Amino acid sequence: MASHLPAAIRAPFEGRTWRALLYVLIGLPLSVCWFALSIAFVSAGAGLLITFLGVPILAGALAMCRGFGVVERARARALLDVDVRAPEPVRGQTGGAFSWMGAMLKSGASWRHLLYAIVHMPWAIVSFSVTVAFWAWGWSLFTYPLWQWVFPAYVGQDGIQLYGDGSHNLYLDSPFEIAVTSLVGLLFVMVGPWLLRGFVAVDRLLVSGLLGPSRLASRVTELESDRGVVVDTAAADLRRIERDLHDGAQARLAALAMDLGLAKEKLAEDPQAAAVLVDEAHGEVKLALQELRDLARGIHPAVLTDRGLDAALSAVASRCAVPVSVDVDLPARPVAAIEGIAYFTVSELLRNVTAHARARRAWVDVWRTGDRLMLQVRDDGVGGAHVVTGRSLSSLTERVGAVDGVLAVDSPEGGPTTVTAELPWRA
Repeated sequence: MASHLPAAIRAPFEGRTWRALLYVLIGLPLSVCWFALSIAFVSAGAGLLITFLGVPILAGALAMCRGFGVVERARARALLDVDVRAPEPVRGQTGGAFSWMGAMLKSGASWRHLLYAIVHMPWAIVSFSVTVAFWAWGWSLFTYPLWQWVFPAYVGQDGIQLYGDGSHNLYLDSPFEIAVTSLVGLLFVMVGPWLLRGFVAVDRLLVSGLLGPSRLASRVTELESDRGVVVDTAAADLRRIERDLHDGAQARLAALAMDLGLAKEKLAEDPQAAAVLVDEAHGEVKLALQELRDLARGIHPAVLTDRGLDAALSAVASRCAVPVSVDVDLPARPVAAIEGIAYFTVSELLRNVTAHARARRAWVDVWRTGDRLMLQVRDDGVGGAHVVTGRSLSSLTERVGAVDGVLAVDSPEGGPTTVTAELPWRA
């Protein structure tokens, strides 16, 4: 029922508003503490840099600021739903104390934590003062009709005094004035949560911008993860190729060698039986060639190298169990690596359409938008495809993500299914 009320009415009573209020109330005393300790230790360390004592004090001050960051990230995670990863820990090259101090002084994340401790205190004073003022005045004026009786009973005046110069006094005591006061309080109550959310939006930016890993460090971590995915994918592909060769073409070639050996032995004494064996061997050769051709096509088909995505995807579509329309609109060919991933992605998605979608028709669209190569595979099947539960889709997501791509799946129960892949364009 509450969810159908206007947002302006719900805002003062929502849990996120009260969590944000708690965040602001706690933030001021913590910020004063962080500011005082940081300034004191950094000033002492900087003043003693002329002696050796300043180096460990300054390094310890930066380490202390990183400890403040742990508390602030936990507070933001619990009250603002902002999950900021901790920066990389500081490690010296040799593992000794001097190496650690040098690494701490050279750590950009540590200096950003110090900057947060310095910058956040004046901001916390502003947000705390304005929020508490709005909150206190809003609720006190809004509930003024409930406690207005306190003034004549205990204070000796008729109500809240608006004006007084010794001879003339103006009190909010008439029913109309009390009602207007309550309406003004209601306005404060309704505006206060939105003002509070604006304050904590700045806090979110400060926490995520200063207390998390740098953009460069995040990019390095992402690239290391992508490199691991590429290595794992390549290893999985090699195992698949080895398994397919061992269980398919290699087994047929071994049987072919045995049949030809038997035919050679029987050739002189029983030519008819030898001819039968040669005929069977001929059939095995055809099957082995077909399996090798399919295996090569699954790795990187010759038509893709020679004629590009349009011809290669049209060949894949022709082998699909359902009718597939292919529309490739590219001004040029992308680099071979991106072209290969695009081919593999569409091939795998069409294989899923054949195996799971129960579709009557499918469509493949490939186009370029800016510096991105877009792939989209649609079908009119039963839907229900998910990246989390679908092993093939999960593998495709990792493969596409390894080159800074994105795979999006829209597949409600009952269909239709639309899978869109976005890859970087490099011509």
